[in-house]
Order: sequence, then structure tokens, then C-alpha cells
Amino acid sequence: MPAKKPSSKRHQPKGVVIIHEDRDVLVVEKPPGLLTVSTDKVRSETLYYKLTDYVRKGNAKSRERVFIVHRLDREASGILVLARSEKSKSCLQSQWQEVEKRYLAVVHGKPTPKSETITSYLAENKAHIAYSTENRMKGKLSHTGYHVLKERNGFSLLEIDLLTGRKHQIRVHLAEKGHPIVGDKKYGNVDKAHKRLALHAQSLSFNHPTTGERMTFETRIPKFFTNLVDPKGRLGVCDGGQASQGRYGSWINDTLLL
Repeated sequence: MPAKKPSSKRHQPKGVVIIHEDRDVLVVEKPPGLLTVSTDKVRSETLYYKLTDYVRKGNAKSRERVFIVHRLDREASGILVLARSEKSKSCLQSQWQEVEKRYLAVVHGKPTPKSETITSYLAENKAHIAYSTENRMKGKLSHTGYHVLKERNGFSLLEIDLLTGRKHQIRVHLAEKGHPIVGDKKYGNVDKAHKRLALHAQSLSFNHPTTGERMTFETRIPKFFTNLVDPKGRLGVCDGGQASQGRYGSWINDTLLL
């Protein structure tokens, strides 16, 4: 499915980067601080509202809209795919277990081992706080894989494979391991020095709902992350590659554990 030309700049959603657009899907990069969907208190300042307005090209009478396939936490940034029809939404959600979702996170401390899959049953209390439980009837089985890319100045940069998609899963698993994400006020340390959450959806791979073509999208590493673990600016992003060593190349070999 060939990509469509983005709408004119006059209709570009402020703060949201359009990565790919065709008649079936929109792939975008969400900034930190923006809700994916509305709440009782916030209606218009959401990704859904901005992108629905974008596909309507400012025409309030248009019946065009986007369909939410998945979400990112308000405090997180990174890639999301949205559908342009109910059919495309259903197709994308039906394959969601096969969708590859990789994140980057900067955490406090130095996790051990350097690579691991964290597994627990996650539940949510009345205060909407997620936590691990031994009660399999109460929680949902959750898996989070991580690999340490770099450690510096008391922080570690992790590449994360989101193997299941529970609410706040990455944040809870890392916090319970003793290495909360930098800037996580809900599950982490009282950290007034860092105002944003260091969690970024860095890449997404899925099969196109119409053509079946495997599509992979990646974003650059946020500058906030590199300022924490790579102040000399040696961290780069390479195209392609499935393994961490392939994606980040010689930078890891040269600078890991400095």
C-alpha cells in the first residue's frame, strides 16, 4: 500500500510527528505529556482528537476519523499505529500478539543480570496502581524482556521487548526489580531533578491490514535519554537489525559499562 502524501502543514497536528500515512493506517510519534484518548477532565488535548482533526483536514462536518489500536502512557513518548477504519482496527488488534514492540528506557542503577525476561501476574488496586501478585486468578500473566545497552552516572539505558501489553507493565516490572524508570513519579523514586518519564516506544513492526506486508518503523533516541547516559553524543541509531548489537552497532561495544 503506497503511502499517501501528508496533508498540508496547515492541518498538521501540533507536537505529533506523522511517520507514515496510507488509506488504512497512520503511524505517528507521540510526544510526552499527551494523552492517547480523552478522560473526564481532558477532551481535546489528546492524540485521538488531534489526529481525527488531521484526517478531517479541518472540516468539522467530515465523517473521517481514526481508530485507536493501542495506547501509550501519557508520560511516555514514541510510536503508535492508528487505524483509518473499523476493519483495519480489528485486523491490527487480531494480530497484536505477533506485533513486535520495542521500547527504550533509562532506569536508576545497574540491573543484573544484563539481559532477562521479567515474568509476573499483574493486578490493579482501587487506586489504579498496578502491582505483581502471586494470585493467578487475580492477576494477568505478563512478560517484559530487557537488555542493558549502557550504564553511566548511576543510570542504565535499556532496550525492552514488550512481550505482553498490560497497564503500566514496563514501569511496574522495572520498579519492582529495584530499578525504576527515571522520572516515574507513580512507581519510582521521588525524583524532582527529572520532570519527564524516560520511556520511549522506539520501534514497531506489524503486518499491514490490507496488503499483509511486514512494516517496521523506528524513531530516534530522545535527546533527554542521551543526555543521561551519553553526554558526549556518541549514541547513534542504525537502520534495521533485529538484535540490540545489530541495531546500535559499535557504540555499544565501545561505550557499554563506562
